[in-house]
Amino acid sequence: MCGPGGCGCWHEYPERGWIQFLIMRVLYEKPMHGYQLLEEIESRSQGCHRLEPGSIYTLLRRMEERGLLESRWEKVRGGPRRRVYRLTGKGVEALRSGLTSIVKRRKLFEDLVNFYREKFEKQVGDEKAGEVSGEGPPRRS
Repeated sequence: MCGPGGCGCWHEYPERGWIQFLIMRVLYEKPMHGYQLLEEIESRSQGCHRLEPGSIYTLLRRMEERGLLESRWEKVRGGPRRRVYRLTGKGVEALRSGLTSIVKRRKLFEDLVNFYREKFEKQVGDEKAGEVSGEGPPRRS
């Protein structure tokens, strides 16, 4: 679970756009069915983003309606058919465009990460030390 005492993620439910980029990035490598995508997203986000199956299938359907993905039913020996998704040309272009935007903002993200490390990582360590010693978190002026 994310949040306080969890994996340290900023919020429990990631913005849909980030998950869409991650889905497109994964499908760029190879077609997958929904459950595989769920596992990949959880793995690549180091467990921070655990989507419910209903959420990912709704997102996949919307992405397919927008022409970013296409799907086909695949027979599975000894099991039910499953829908396999793949990235379309339009999806590749959307991925490229979005990633270009992220790369352009990279310096901003790096600056924010450095600010966090300078101002808050030590503070978090001090707060944890205070909890152990019984002193509580440091006062902020």
